[in-house]
Amino acid sequence: MWEALEQTGWVKTLGSTGWMYSTVAVTHYLTMFWCIGSIAVVDLRVMGVAARRRGLGELAEQLFPWAWIGFTFAVISGFLMFATDAGDWAPSKVFHIKLTLIAVSAIFAFIVQRGARSWSQNPEIPQAAKIIALISLLLWVATILSASEIPALEGLG
Repeated sequence: MWEALEQTGWVKTLGSTGWMYSTVAVTHYLTMFWCIGSIAVVDLRVMGVAARRRGLGELAEQLFPWAWIGFTFAVISGFLMFATDAGDWAPSKVFHIKLTLIAVSAIFAFIVQRGARSWSQNPEIPQAAKIIALISLLLWVATILSASEIPALEGLG
C-alpha cells in the first residue's frame, strides 16, 4: 500500500525534484517550530515563567490560532515528506512513536487552549493547570527530539 503511494506521479516528481522537496522540508520545519513556539509561549505563561504582564486568556486567544495554522501546514508538509519514502517510514517503530507524541502533544495543547480562559479568571492560576502546561511543553520537546533522532536510529531521512 505505502509503496503504491511512493509510485504515484506527483510523489515521484516531488521526491526527485530537489527544489520542490527542499521547499516542502523547509515549510515543514518552519511551521512546526511556528506551531510549537506559539504553544510554548502560552505554556510558559501558564507556568508563570514568561509574558507575566500579559493576560493568559488574551495571550492564548492571540497565539493559538497561529499555532493551529502552523500545525496544519506542518501536518500537510509532513505527509508530503512521508509520501516520498512511505514504504520505509510506515513500518518504523520510531516513526510511530513520533506520530504518537505529536497526537498526545496536540491533545495537551488543546487542553491548555480550552482551559486558558477559565484559568485566567482565577486570582492565581491553579497548580493543576501549571502541571498540564509543563506536560504539554515536555511532550513537544520529546516530539522534537524523537523527530531529530529518526534518521540516526532508522537510517532514514
